[in-house]
Formats: sequence, C-alpha cells, structure tokens
Amino acid sequence: MSSVLRMGPAPRNDRAAAGSGVPAPVGHQVLCAEGSAPERVVAYVERDLPPGGIPAYRSARSSGARSLVLWADEHRRERLATLVTVSAGSGVATYQVLGAHGELIGTLVREKALRGRGLRTRWTVAPAGGQEAVGFKGRVFWWCVWWLLSPVQTLIIVLSLLSGDGDAARGPRRIVWRAGGQVPLEFRSKGDTVHLHAPGYDWRLGAALVAVLRTFDSWLLGNEWDDKKE
Repeated sequence: MSSVLRMGPAPRNDRAAAGSGVPAPVGHQVLCAEGSAPERVVAYVERDLPPGGIPAYRSARSSGARSLVLWADEHRRERLATLVTVSAGSGVATYQVLGAHGELIGTLVREKALRGRGLRTRWTVAPAGGQEAVGFKGRVFWWCVWWLLSPVQTLIIVLSLLSGDGDAARGPRRIVWRAGGQVPLEFRSKGDTVHLHAPGYDWRLGAALVAVLRTFDSWLLGNEWDDKKE
C-alpha cells in the first residue's frame, strides 16, 4: 500500500501569538494518506534559519542550499527530522535528512538540467542502508512539446495568470524514481504529491522530499514557499 504525502498551508491561529512575544505557529504542514484511511497531518515544516536569519538563508539558497525542519506540532515542541545541505554549487546540491538525534535517514541529490548529467533535472534519493533511486523531472516527450510551444509561452503565462491556474505555464514536473527495475517513489504534479510505493521507505524521508521539491517547482521566480522575506 502506497503512502501519499503532500504539503499545504497550516490553519492559521495568530491570536495567541499576537502581542505576546510568542513565535507564530509553523505555517506549513505535511499530510499523509494511506489507502482508504483519512488524510492526517504527520509533520509541520519550516525553514531552519542560519545565524544570519532570513537574509542569510535567502542568500545561500541561490546556490541550491536548503535547510528545513520537520516538527511534530505547530509549536515546535518536538523535532522529527532536519534537512541539511552537505554541498551546493555549480548546479548540483546534496542534502541529508537527519532524524531527531542526528541519525541519517537518507540522502537527496539534485542535479540541475544542463548542469549535471543530463538535459533534465535529475533527483537521486538514497535511503540510509537502502538502494539508490534515480528520477528525472518530466518526460522527454512533454519537454519536446514544451520547447516547441516556447514562442507562445508569454501568452500562456498571461492566460494562466488571468485564469488563476499557474500549471499551464509550468514545464513538465512529474518525477518517477527507479531502482533495480522497481519504482519505489514518484512525484505527481497533479496535487504536488510524493507517492511512497516501497514499504521500506521512512515517511520522514518522503516528507522532507516533498518539502524540498516545493522549494524548486515554482514557475514564477521568487514565489517558492521558503523564499519569503519574513
């Protein structure tokens, strides 16, 4: 049975924090659905800011660096996992997902299109002690269609803005990971969901994956959830 993970805004309740000096609750959450069971919140996710705060984070992210934390609750009482950047630069970034006690859950590698080992952005997912899985952003056929339509992209973007649906202006985004002839996980652009097909995958790795993917997938630069100025 597959687990389906998606990220969305957390319900806002700022009254308790307003004027009290208490930090505002975490603004984003990761939800999980399994089979016919109701979807449930499994984590709250936010940027893990460096000593320099938001300006330092936003400056570092331009090279591909990311730092995210998964909390068990919106008030940050229990840390579930952290995504840290091991290295970033020249279009290639390597991240580790660590558990609450610093144990390695898995490694993610993003190789930007035309900067890594192919014409499409390549994502590698390696669970700790498991087999490495490789996936490419979009299918070759749909990328060909996308580039053939490039002369009219401006019109498509304008129509997308008017309709309120930015998906029409985005390039192909689906990612299917393969390992040893199997498909352990995939990212589906419809609903922005990560599907964990392999039962051995730690859901925290999937939650970190869907959160970090959402920091790269905006069709409008500067509109990613982790690139806010406050």
